[in-house]
Amino acid sequence: MANVFVITGPSGVGKGTLIRGLLERVPELQLSVSATTRASRPGERDGAHYHFMTAEEFAGHVAAGDFVEHATYSGSRYGTLRAELERRLRDSVPVVLEIELQGARQVREAIPDAVAVFIAPPSREALRARLVGRGTDAAAQVDARMQTAEGELEAQSEFSHVVINDRLEQATEELAQIVTAELAGRAGSTANLESPNQGHAP
Repeated sequence: MANVFVITGPSGVGKGTLIRGLLERVPELQLSVSATTRASRPGERDGAHYHFMTAEEFAGHVAAGDFVEHATYSGSRYGTLRAELERRLRDSVPVVLEIELQGARQVREAIPDAVAVFIAPPSREALRARLVGRGTDAAAQVDARMQTAEGELEAQSEFSHVVINDRLEQATEELAQIVTAELAGRAGSTANLESPNQGHAP
C-alpha cells in the first residue's frame, strides 16, 4: 500500500503550520515538495518550500505527464511531480502532500488508498482574519481566496478525516493521531499479508 497522506483545505487555514508540527511528531514522514508558478515569498527557498517554475516550464511538465496532480489556484499553478513522489515510495518512506482541493481529488483518483485529511477553520471569519493577518496578499487577493474557500468548505463531507484548526496544539495532535493510526494499521496489514501462516505449524 502507498503510504501517502494528503493534507488539504482552504488557503490560510494553517496547513503548513500543522504539517510542520506533524513532521516533528512523526519523524518518519517526509514532505513532498510541490511545484508552483507563483512568486516565492520572503524566506522561501527553491527546492525546499516549492519547486518554483515559470509558466512555460510548468506547462512543459504537464504536457510530458510529469505530474500526479496539478491545479490552478488564485491565478497560479501548483502540482506534485511524479518523480518527487515515486522516489520516496520506492524507499518505503511515507509521504505527506500539502495540496489544494482540486489536487486532492486527483490524488484520490490516482492513488485510491491515499489518506486524505481536510483542515477546516473554526469559522469563515477566523479564516479571513488569518489571510489578512499573514500580510502576503492584497485585499483583492484575500477576497478571491475567500470566494474560493466558500466552495472548498462545502467539500468537507467528501473526507473521512476533518481536523478543525482552532487551537493549534490540539489540531496538530489530532492530525498526528490520524497519521500514526493509519501507519500502524497498514504495517499490521502488511505483516499479515507477508506471514499468512504465522502462529501455525508448517
